[in-house]
Amino acid sequence: MKSRALLVLALLAVWTGLVVARLYELQVVRHAEFSSRAERQQHLEVELAAPRGTVYDARGRELAVSIDVESAYALPHEAGDRQAFLQAMSGIPEVDRDRLREAFERQRRWTWVARKLDPATARTLRSRGLPGLHFLHESKRFYPLTASAGPLLGFVGLDNDGLEGLEARWDGELSGGVVHRTLLRDARRGTLQSPEFSFRDAEPGSDLYLTVDASIQYVVERELRRVVEASRATSGTAIVLDPRTGAVLAVASVPDFDPNRFAATGREEWRNRVVTDAYEPGSTFKLVTAAAALETNRVDPFDSFDCEMGSVMVDGIRIGDHKPFGRLTFREVIANSSNVGAIKIGLAVGGEALHRQVRAFGFGAPTGIDLPGESTGIVHPLKSWRRVGTAYVSFGQGISVTPLQVAMAFASVANGGNLLRPYVVGRIVRADGEVIEARPEVVGHPISPATARTLGRMFEAVVEEGTGQAAAVPGYRVAGKTGTAQIAVQGGYSPDRFVASFAGFAPARNPVLLAAIAIHEPRGRYHGGEVAAPAFAAIARQVLPYLGVAPEREPAAAWPGEPEPGEESAPEANPTRYAAAEPASVAPGTLPDLTGMPARLAVATTAALGLSPRVHGEGVVFRQSPEPGASISAAGPIVDLWLGARGAERSAG
Repeated sequence: MKSRALLVLALLAVWTGLVVARLYELQVVRHAEFSSRAERQQHLEVELAAPRGTVYDARGRELAVSIDVESAYALPHEAGDRQAFLQAMSGIPEVDRDRLREAFERQRRWTWVARKLDPATARTLRSRGLPGLHFLHESKRFYPLTASAGPLLGFVGLDNDGLEGLEARWDGELSGGVVHRTLLRDARRGTLQSPEFSFRDAEPGSDLYLTVDASIQYVVERELRRVVEASRATSGTAIVLDPRTGAVLAVASVPDFDPNRFAATGREEWRNRVVTDAYEPGSTFKLVTAAAALETNRVDPFDSFDCEMGSVMVDGIRIGDHKPFGRLTFREVIANSSNVGAIKIGLAVGGEALHRQVRAFGFGAPTGIDLPGESTGIVHPLKSWRRVGTAYVSFGQGISVTPLQVAMAFASVANGGNLLRPYVVGRIVRADGEVIEARPEVVGHPISPATARTLGRMFEAVVEEGTGQAAAVPGYRVAGKTGTAQIAVQGGYSPDRFVASFAGFAPARNPVLLAAIAIHEPRGRYHGGEVAAPAFAAIARQVLPYLGVAPEREPAAAWPGEPEPGEESAPEANPTRYAAAEPASVAPGTLPDLTGMPARLAVATTAALGLSPRVHGEGVVFRQSPEPGASISAAGPIVDLWLGARGAERSAG
């Protein structure tokens, strides 16, 4: 009996020792391993991008914002009948059922069901009460003006990374830090949100204030779309900028797209053609030929040229004109856009000097604009030009440029000879309050002030009496140049495919606005003076008053008179109209600030929101009802607009 008791005690001692040893192993030796495993089982951490910075226009109106939305995810082990779970997803287009089925089959701990849902879809999913289906909050990019400025702004991907346009170029500034969402699971493997594990503070992205003005953008897009549709063209581009600073006021491409629905379109619509697409410019490039002639002093403004009634032979190749001309002065060659005259001027200048002038204007190199995807165009090496190459380049063939490069070349004429770097971001405001202001930057001096003035007079003549008469704007002197270029095809040039263009500025003697417009493959009428010049006039007629530029007095002495010391010039535009401003704090779905707009623009802006404008008086808007920021749904269908002289401060009755 005693021996049996000793045996039992010995067995108990051995068992106790084994238990103690096992506990020591689990709690001491492998403590870290099991703690980590427990944490992985109890904690589920999701990494999310913080909200991006807001993009504002020049007057503080929101162009791109981040809004709070719900995303759905699933925990497969909680789903129960997985086939029923998948079946319940039918009718929800945002859900990729094949991907979800694969995640279930692979026994993943968790998987996304659908991200960044619109409120209606989120409500539908919640109402189905599916086990294993959970929701958390993310930020989603929203573009309040829908398709307006779509190719300029670009868009972001599902993880808030900038993929196109300004969103891509400035992704480093707009992106914030990383947010981690940690979820707890209970002993029954249910999912809880713990107050100890919430969104950790993350540094938000910087805000961008653009030089682009949403009202000017609206006008430019509307007029560009009208001309593209009327001419049945394949595409069109337009850029408007301040030639004194290089600040871009509007940039438009047709076709375009709504960045809220970018997946419904493709790369053709995503491209910002103003910076990405190169084309042969045609006669707008006669700016360079004329500048080279004046800078080298090889041609005098009063020299005349025999335009040989419509064609000329160069190295055995006959090059034609758009119509027959006899003898024309240098000024008349530019005003009437004679190709033969331009060829003779270009050959008098010589290939080397012309090539040097082409480069001086920045062609064949990026302008340095703060947008992605800029094309450099094509400028062939001087050694490959030969005499006939010089002839072709003289009137804008055999060379390719972007609309932006053309605009900056004309801006150098408008501002007295400075080549500027264009820019669209006027100010960056970082989360810590640091403000970075953009400054106008001169990158070259392609022409002298005297040459710029002479060219300006020549381009005034183009609009007053030459091929650009359709670009005239009542009350303002306009300077500009038309262009009509055949499109290069294999083996030569197409006989029936053209690019019609116009580049110009106003007021001609004190420019505030510059625009370059290019229409690709118009049908029917195809000359730049017929297709693109009227679009310039339509834009300038609306934008100049909006910028505060009053109509001019009667023109001074006609070109080529000597400079007039007491000549009246147009008042400068109010610089705060396009400089980066403080945000107006107008949220999506609320009424914008219409004060300061001319009647036509205010009416169009109001109508575009689905509201009915009721106008009182004439002039510009100095008061509106409901006030800016009022909810559109609560405001009612009618918006009252009181108009008067700029700066009016009278009671509205």
